[in-house]
Amino acid sequence: MEEKTFQNRMKELRESTGLNRKEFCEQFDIPYRTVTEWELGHRNAPPYVFRFLEYYIRMQELMKEKGVEKIVSEEGAENERQ
Repeated sequence: MEEKTFQNRMKELRESTGLNRKEFCEQFDIPYRTVTEWELGHRNAPPYVFRFLEYYIRMQELMKEKGVEKIVSEEGAENERQ
């Protein structure tokens, strides 16, 4: 089986969130042009960035499965509620 390229893995990761490119960039505070260049194969993200995104997205999925919501208060502090 052929190994996936970074650009394919990056695009699949973004699509797994259900976010379009603009929304993904806003969610993770990554410049739109940067994500575009990653997905088009013009540049690769540092490996730690990709691993962090994978980890964060997976943890959000697990929290949803467990019924844990992330709550952001008016002060900006994050709290978790079940």
